Amino acid sequence: MEAMLVDCVHSSLRHFVYKNAIFMCERLCAEFPSEVNLQLLATSYLQNNQAYSAYHLLKGTQMAQSRYLFALSCFQMDLLNEAESALCPVNEPGAEIPNGAAGHYLLGLIYKYTDRRKNAAQQFKQSLTIDPLLWAAYEELCILGAAEEATAVFGETAALSIQKQYMQQLSTSLGLNTCNEERNSISTKNMSSEDYSPRQSKHTQNHGLKDISGNFHSHGLNGGVSNTSFYNTPSPVAAQLSGIAPPPLFRNFQPAVANPNSLVTDNSPKSTVNSTLQAPRRKFVDEGKLRKISGRLFSDSGPRRSSRLSADSGANTNSSVATVSGNVSNASKYLGGSKLSSLALRSVTLRKGHSWANENIDEGVRGEPFDDSRPNTASTTGSMASNDAKSCDQEDETMSIGGTTMNAQRITIGVSEILRLLRTLGEGCRLSYMYRCQEALDMYMKLPHKHYNTGWVLSQVGKAYFELIDYLEAEKAFRLARQASPYCLEGMDIYSTVLYHLKEDMKLSYLAQELISTDRLAPQSWCAMGNCYSLQKDHETALKNFLRAVQLNPRFAYAHTLCGHEYTTLEDFENGMKSYQNALRVDTRHYNAWYGLGMIYLRQEKLEFSEHHFKMAFLINPSSSVIMSYLGTALHALKRSEEALEIMEQAIVADRKNPLPMYQKANILVCLERLDEALEVLEELKEYAPSESSVYALMGRIYKRRNMHDKAMLHFGLALDMKPPATDVAAIKAAMEKLHVPDEIDESP
Repeated sequence: MEAMLVDCVHSSLRHFVYKNAIFMCERLCAEFPSEVNLQLLATSYLQNNQAYSAYHLLKGTQMAQSRYLFALSCFQMDLLNEAESALCPVNEPGAEIPNGAAGHYLLGLIYKYTDRRKNAAQQFKQSLTIDPLLWAAYEELCILGAAEEATAVFGETAALSIQKQYMQQLSTSLGLNTCNEERNSISTKNMSSEDYSPRQSKHTQNHGLKDISGNFHSHGLNGGVSNTSFYNTPSPVAAQLSGIAPPPLFRNFQPAVANPNSLVTDNSPKSTVNSTLQAPRRKFVDEGKLRKISGRLFSDSGPRRSSRLSADSGANTNSSVATVSGNVSNASKYLGGSKLSSLALRSVTLRKGHSWANENIDEGVRGEPFDDSRPNTASTTGSMASNDAKSCDQEDETMSIGGTTMNAQRITIGVSEILRLLRTLGEGCRLSYMYRCQEALDMYMKLPHKHYNTGWVLSQVGKAYFELIDYLEAEKAFRLARQASPYCLEGMDIYSTVLYHLKEDMKLSYLAQELISTDRLAPQSWCAMGNCYSLQKDHETALKNFLRAVQLNPRFAYAHTLCGHEYTTLEDFENGMKSYQNALRVDTRHYNAWYGLGMIYLRQEKLEFSEHHFKMAFLINPSSSVIMSYLGTALHALKRSEEALEIMEQAIVADRKNPLPMYQKANILVCLERLDEALEVLEELKEYAPSESSVYALMGRIYKRRNMHDKAMLHFGLALDMKPPATDVAAIKAAMEKLHVPDEIDESP
C-alpha cells in the first residue's frame, strides 16, 4: 500500500496534478508516518506554491533533505535568517550543507540577498565544483562580477567531474541489474522442479514475496516504485544437462517469457525446450568482472533475451509501446524518444524471422534475421557462446539515460559537447555582465544557429545592443526573442525601455498589453506598462505602474530604478534617492542606480557627491559613453577641466554615434577659450546629430564671442527652427537679444 501511494504521488507530481499529490500524500503520511514521507508531502506543498504549509510541516526536522526543503520554504517566504540556520545549523558548525550543489546554490542566494557578496560568491563556486552543469550558479557569479573565465569553469576539471558522476551511475546501474538477476534466479529456483504444483505456487506467492519485496516495492531516491518482474523461467538442474557442454564464462541467459509478470510452468512446451538449454550458473571468473559484462542477448538462435532486459521491460511502465514491422530496435537512439523502446512489446510478441536488435554506437540500431525452427540445441548453445564472446569484445557497459542507451564512450562525447556549448554561452554571459558588450556579441555569434535563435540568447544579445546604445539592433534582437519564446518575460523590461528610447509608442503599447495578458503578476509586465505611460508624459500613472512592479517583486532592481527616474522627472528628489538606494540594496552592481543618484546630486549642485556616484557607475560599466560624459560634466563643474577633457575623449572613442560627449567636449573647450577647437568638434558633431538644436545654439554663442554676428544670428535661427524645449527657446532668444553686447556668453543653452 505504501509503495502504491508513493507511486501515485510521484505520478501526480510528474503530471502537475498538485492537488491530487497533496491529498494522496496526506493519506500516505497518515497511514505510514515517516520523515521521508513528510519530505514528499513538503515537496508537494512547495510545488503548489504552499510554502507556508511546508514551513510548518518541516519545522524542527533534522534530516538533511528535510532541512533543505525547510530552508527552501523559508526562502520563498523571505525568512532568510531561518533559511540560513536550516542550511548551516549554529549548534553544528561542521555539518555539511544538505542537497549538495543545490544546497550551496540556495545558501549563496541567501548570502546575496543579505548583502554578503563574498560569501555568496564562495557558495556559488562551491556548487559549481560539485555540479559543473549548474548554470544558474555561474550566471549568479556573472551578476556578482566574480565569475572566472568560462574555459576554466567548464574545462577539463568539470569534464572529469561529470564523467565520474555518470560512470558511477553506470556502475551502480549494472550492479543493481546484476543483483536483481541473482535475486530473481534464487527466487525462482524453487519453482524449477519437474513436479511443480499449484499448491507450491500458492505457498511461494504467500510467503516468498516478503523475501524479494525489494524487487517489487523498492523505493528509489525519488520515491519511485520498481515494477521489476520477479517471475522468470525456471533454471534446469544439473542432471538435465549431463550430455551438454559447459556454459560460456558469462552471465547465465534466461529465455523470454510470453508475459514477464505471469508465471510460466513446465506445462508450456517452450519452457520445456528452454529448460534443456539452460545451464546452471558456475563461477569460473571473479564475480566483480562478471558484473561488468552487459546482460544483453547477442544470440541469433531464437527469441531470447537476458533477465536484465526482462527487468527493464517490466519496470518501464511509462514507456511508449509501438508495433514495428521488419527490423526492431531494443533501445532509443536519440534523446526525446524519437525512436521509442519496444521492449514491452517484445516481451509479448516476436515476429518470425527477426531477432533482438544489437546496439551499435556508430551505425545506430539494426536487427539480424534468425530461423526459430532449428531443433539442434547443441548448435544453438554454441552459437550463443560465440556471439556473446564476440559482442563482449565490441561493446562497453551501458545504461539508459532519458530513453537513450549510454555507455562510456557516449558519456565522454556527450560531456565534451555540453561543456563546449557552455564555454561559449558562459563566456558570452560573463562578458555581458562585465559590460564588455561588443566582445559578448562576438562570442554569441560563435554559437550554432539553432542555439543562437533561442529566446535566452537573443534576449542577451538585445541587452548587449541596449548597453551599446544601438537601439535599432536591440529592438530587432528582442523582437526575434519574442518570436522564439512568445510567453517568456525575461528581458522584456529592457525591451520596453528600448521602445521608449525609440519613441515607438504603438509598439510599446502593444507589448505592454501582451505582457499583462500573459502574466499580470510579473514585474516585467508593469515595467512595460509604466514605460508606455512615461512615453506619453503621464509620469504619475507611470510611477504607479513601477511601484506595482516593486510590490510584486521587491528584489527586482530595475523596477526600483525606474521609480527613481520618474520621481526625478517629477522633481521629487528625496523619494528618487530612496528608490535608487533600494535598487542598490538589491544589487550593488546595478550601475543605473549609481548613475541616477549622480544625476540628482548634479542637479542639486552637490558636485562632490555627484562625482563619487558617477565614478562608482563608471567602475561597474567602464564602456558606457553616457556615464563618462556626465562624469566629465561633474569634473568640469568642479573646475577640473583637463580631467574632464580626458574623460570626454574616452567617451567619444567608446561610442562615436553618441553626440553627448562631443557636445560636452565643445562646451568645455569654449570655457577654456579654445574656440577654434570647439568649432571643429561642433562641425563634426553636426554630421552625427543634424537636428540637435543645442549644437547650433552653442555655435551661435561661439560666433557671437568672435564678433561674427551674422553667423551667430544664422545659427540661433537654425536652433529655433529645430523646435527645442521651452527652456532652451527662452535662452536662445535671450542670446539673440544680447547679440551686440560684448564679452558675454552663456554657460548653458
